[in-house]
Amino acid sequence: MAKVDAKELDKMNMTKLSGASLRQKIADMLTSSSQCKAIFECVNQDTGEYRIVLQGIIENSTN
Repeated sequence: MAKVDAKELDKMNMTKLSGASLRQKIADMLTSSSQCKAIFECVNQDTGEYRIVLQGIIENSTN
């Protein structure tokens, strides 16, 4: 299982990641989490822009 450093998660918010890189970081985060859920908030029918909120608890050695 990939371990996730909570400090690395902040970088997802600050950098432009490729789809593949973001997908891998999210997969690692979900694999390291418990009580996960995804909340689909909205989609803009005109632009295709969407918002999904992921919520859970990261289980790693720093918790």
